[in-house]
Amino acid sequence: MGTGRIGALNGWSERRGLAQAAIGRAARRTRGQLVGIARRLWPFGRAAATRLLFAPHDLRTADPTTAGDIYAGYYAFAGRTLRTHGESPFDSEPPSEAWAEALHGFGWLRHMHAADTAIARANARALVEDFMSRKRERGDIARRPAVAARRLISLLSHSPLLLEGADHAFYERFLRHLSRLAERLDLALAGAVEGGARLNGLIAVTFAAICLDAPDGRRRRLDYALSDELDRQILPDGGHLSRNPRILIELLLDLLPLRETFLARGIEPPRGVLMAIERMMPHLRLFRHGDGALALFNGMGTTPPDVMATLAAYDDARARPIEQAAYSGYSRLTGERGIVVIDAGAPPRGAHSVEAHAGCLSFEFSSGAQRLVVNCGTSRFGSDALRLAARSTAAHSTLTLDDRSSATFGRVLGEMRVVAGPTDVRVARQDREEGQEWVGSHDGYSRALGAVHTRRLLLARDGATLTGEDEIALDAARTALPAVVRFHLHPGVRPSLIREGEGAMLALPNGEVWAFEASGLAVSIEESIFLAGAAGGQRTEQLSVAFDAAVTSRIGWRFSRVGAAAPTTARFRPPPGPDASAPEATPDT
Repeated sequence: MGTGRIGALNGWSERRGLAQAAIGRAARRTRGQLVGIARRLWPFGRAAATRLLFAPHDLRTADPTTAGDIYAGYYAFAGRTLRTHGESPFDSEPPSEAWAEALHGFGWLRHMHAADTAIARANARALVEDFMSRKRERGDIARRPAVAARRLISLLSHSPLLLEGADHAFYERFLRHLSRLAERLDLALAGAVEGGARLNGLIAVTFAAICLDAPDGRRRRLDYALSDELDRQILPDGGHLSRNPRILIELLLDLLPLRETFLARGIEPPRGVLMAIERMMPHLRLFRHGDGALALFNGMGTTPPDVMATLAAYDDARARPIEQAAYSGYSRLTGERGIVVIDAGAPPRGAHSVEAHAGCLSFEFSSGAQRLVVNCGTSRFGSDALRLAARSTAAHSTLTLDDRSSATFGRVLGEMRVVAGPTDVRVARQDREEGQEWVGSHDGYSRALGAVHTRRLLLARDGATLTGEDEIALDAARTALPAVVRFHLHPGVRPSLIREGEGAMLALPNGEVWAFEASGLAVSIEESIFLAGAAGGQRTEQLSVAFDAAVTSRIGWRFSRVGAAAPTTARFRPPPGPDASAPEATPDT
């Protein structure tokens, strides 16, 4: 089949997917409108809440100094800061859409709650009063289901801050606002709310049902709906349909307080909530490196250490991380000081793919508490071009063919989703005497280039050697097929070429020195970017090995620890034994 014919089929498949998504969204929106009409015509209506029974605990980290910034008119959200000069932040032009979502989500109330001062309470109440009295919930951003869900949970969680010292009139207005917000969000969930926003919305309205004096029948209905959605979105191995580790963190930060709120009310938590938490905790540990940070796959960015410490305190089992998540498509190899985490699954589709990456068969590698090989990560609040570039295959530590990504992105219903990519991903692993061996393959390049990528990894038992092999199988002869294997390095790693470019030495901050070689092929050191730094994007470097896959179908490569730095000098000392013959080098310090 010719290349033109393949391209036509690919284009038809993508257009058909876009049409199906649009039709499905329209059908769900129509269903939501019909449900809304039926509820409005229901002669008995719904009674508004008259009491606030409980305030959930907010597990997200709070900074009381932020309350002072807000009082002074500085609002720093989503990587942007706006000074309002005494005006309402809701009347100001938002510096970014993400900033506006954070403002209307009211998650910043936790900082004012942590300050616990009369000024912080009065300021928080004034901002909430301004939002309620001027009916700002009718704005486009405020109405978004994910934003409304965050606002509902935030208002419930920090109601003690808002109600302490308030008069009865404010209390009644606040309750009416909560009831109306919960009702509108519940109605929206009957329509075209998909992906993580649907799960967030169900969690929020369930919070409202048990924190307000809602009828038992409504609470039980929401319990069943939430359990069903958790069973659908949380896979049997504990991963989320989006394959995004960050989503697990966000869900646990809400589900754990939800479980505690049920227990505090003397109500048995829904079984779906309990089972989801039990599955998600060990799955999250699969991604942890030796320094506690999570591997950078499919939308994961900076790992907040305080949040991870909070989740660890709620981890009752504290068992070893799972090593093979077959349903969500991840693998983990371990060997004493070495940890390898691998993307071993096809990208998600539909609404769950809005943050998915084209990183199939990419991996991250750490030695002790130092990350060595990473992916670029993601910048949730960066420009559209930067976010899309971070999702490309070239931003991951894997093989790229013909300067293409293994998955294709397209705009669907205003979102950049995965519209084509690997569908047949095969994985096998075994424990050998030398260490843990892993083999995976994907067909992401099959339709466009007629190629299948297979990667083999072997992590030694002592974690001191990671051996790899990349193979390209072509379904037809080609005159040329450019290929590049990339290994993005953590910003703390300092590389230098050796043996006239046939290898590289890598100096780590923990004093270790590693050697890299690739079957005698030329190794290049190129610029890269690390988007998961605590202070934002950081310049870093990558090792790249270029070759012609039509001529050389298989290449091997190896990372080897060749020594640790001496206590009093920057020169490394090779360990005794066979590795003592490793080439000496003096890394720059």
